[in-house]
Amino acid sequence: MLKDIVIKTRSYRRFYQDTAVGLETLRELVDLGRLASSGRNMQPLKYALCADPATNAAIFPTLAWAGYLKDWPGPVEGERPTAYIVVLGDTTLSQSFGVDEGLAIQNIMLGATEQGLGGCIIGSVQRETVRQILGIPAQYEILHVLALGKPKEIVVLDPIGPDGDIKYWRDSAQVHHVPKRALKDIIVAER
Repeated sequence: MLKDIVIKTRSYRRFYQDTAVGLETLRELVDLGRLASSGRNMQPLKYALCADPATNAAIFPTLAWAGYLKDWPGPVEGERPTAYIVVLGDTTLSQSFGVDEGLAIQNIMLGATEQGLGGCIIGSVQRETVRQILGIPAQYEILHVLALGKPKEIVVLDPIGPDGDIKYWRDSAQVHHVPKRALKDIIVAER
């Protein structure tokens, strides 16, 4: 059921680094992104794929991992992503990418979940360094990096507590907790 896949599609930040994700799998995921709706049907998104361990190692330090986990610098060696999809905006087709990237990324992440993978959508990226590592031409704006692999952590959804705190956190067993607003708290009108 779709809701089950949506619930399982979380931000995973630790992976089984010894479980490879191949380029063919990345192509299948990008194909799901390609099929997403696109404003004016411009289809301005392009992608750079990486499943090479040495290149992954170069990309890894260009990414910031978890803003709310101040004492956690990111996954340690052995728990790092085994693949990346860099989402690009082709500036020869459009100067603004609207909601296209969100629609495509969600399709990709849902597809990853369906295949037993997980990932993290990263916006805090050293873009010019990633551009150099992957040889991405200047006409492509780097929008986000999707870090992918077989999840090595448990992520659970919790109701937001009485204090209203929305910050995700980890418990002593390293279970990642993500507070979510209740449905009744986000519907502002019904007729």
